[in-house]
Amino acid sequence: MIPSLIATDLDGTLLRGDGTVSARTEDALRRAEDAGVCIVFVTGRPPRWMGAVTEAIGPHGIAICSNGGALYDVRHEELLETHPMRAEDALATVTALRSGLPEVTFAFEYPGGFSHEPDYPRTLWDMDAADQVAPAEEILAGATGHQIFKLLAKHPTMDPDAFLRLGRELVGGFGEVTRSASVAMLEISAPGVSKASALARWCAERGIPAERVVAIGDMPNDLPMLKWAGTAYAVANAHPEVLAATVRHTASHEDDGVAQVIEALLG
Repeated sequence: MIPSLIATDLDGTLLRGDGTVSARTEDALRRAEDAGVCIVFVTGRPPRWMGAVTEAIGPHGIAICSNGGALYDVRHEELLETHPMRAEDALATVTALRSGLPEVTFAFEYPGGFSHEPDYPRTLWDMDAADQVAPAEEILAGATGHQIFKLLAKHPTMDPDAFLRLGRELVGGFGEVTRSASVAMLEISAPGVSKASALARWCAERGIPAERVVAIGDMPNDLPMLKWAGTAYAVANAHPEVLAATVRHTASHEDDGVAQVIEALLG
């Protein structure tokens, strides 16, 4: 049965390690849309980073960005909606993480931009474009404090999985804590906001049941989406927890795993 919708992660899943999409994958995406299958990209990337991959992925459908915190129209390069954290929850998250792990530094994503603390590691290519560089408490007290749809927390030395486990304990119910990077970086959304919640809402509005959705991913932030979808695949390079949680596996992102799934589905 051809699915109604294919939801795929980008980095580590659809995109190769160099950020490109193979001709085979691009052709598979085009064939799926020609067959009436809706393509939705479900990514940890913020909307402002979609411009860097729009040409590579082509004008396919909708992108659920920032792990469900934002909905972005790839075709029209338009931010459609956001699901921000409450400012008090964001502040409580910062306070809890800082009290347990003083070395942690923070950054914040919101419509139109981002801000970060002075000591936040300069690992992003657009760090110089930050709207504000200041202590987290000062950023949260400003106008953007009520618009933040993703909070980033980095630790300089911890094992990424250990950081995730401890981060979830410290943050508690103030936010949805996950990770997708190879470094110790937590990605925190409003309580209940995840790739799964955003995808489920989008599908419900269009009458698409979970049973008609195929999802493909590689990292812990993909797990809620993979558990929600009727059919789930992990790429071969996926995190061990993701591989263990999925029955169906495909080739790695370097070997066109997403294209192989689509080709098999279309026949």
